Amino acid sequence: GDGVEEAFYLTDRVMTVSFHKYGDFFFPGTGDVKDIGARRGKHYSVNVPLKDGINDKAYKSIFEPVIEQVMAQFKPTAVVLQCGSDSITGDRLGCFNLTVRGHAECVRYVMGFGLPTLVLGGGGYTIRNVARCWTYETAVVLNQELDDDLPPNDYYEYFVPDWKLHLQPNPTMDNLNSRQYLEGIKAQVLENLRALQGAPSVQMAQMPPALHSDEEGGADEAEPDQRSDAHRHVAEGFAGDQDQG
Repeated sequence: GDGVEEAFYLTDRVMTVSFHKYGDFFFPGTGDVKDIGARRGKHYSVNVPLKDGINDKAYKSIFEPVIEQVMAQFKPTAVVLQCGSDSITGDRLGCFNLTVRGHAECVRYVMGFGLPTLVLGGGGYTIRNVARCWTYETAVVLNQELDDDLPPNDYYEYFVPDWKLHLQPNPTMDNLNSRQYLEGIKAQVLENLRALQGAPSVQMAQMPPALHSDEEGGADEAEPDQRSDAHRHVAEGFAGDQDQG
């Protein structure tokens, strides 16, 4: 997410929204709630920094209000949703405690706005859980139900000991995201979003003058062949200038 954010940090044409682990020297060290974009892109970068151990309920409590406000303020015409599975419980490098089902509820929520949506995979370092996550979220996108029991396959041994699609959260992992902390972050993010001056509009380009003047009857009144000839003669004129150069 940090590379994508940097690419659009100075523009209001794209809004980037990132929910991520932040602090404790965690790589890449970017994504403070105060990182909101610059110049024309000010307030168009949204960062939601989270601490270790966040679970499904806590994640939902901040994800949905932020996305709802993004949709209301920015009014996107399309969404690119990157579903990093390193936030799934049991990841070798990640430090969140989300289940596959809880992670996929975010996908379902975004899809519920009815916008054209491109759903991508993302990070994830426990391969069997990456497979679980992307399989289930593909099913969510396609509005299909999947059985929790995994069918026999060539990689069946990867899913011992229970051979299930869904995971249980780690009961020994503490959620360091207190309700007070999440409410504070949410309030800051929503305040930044309210600072937007509405969704950016498409810039209008000035049209070149018509090739025919009103005294000549105007281009709209000319025969189709005559209009084509006029454009062709202009084009030939430019081509002749280039030949002379």
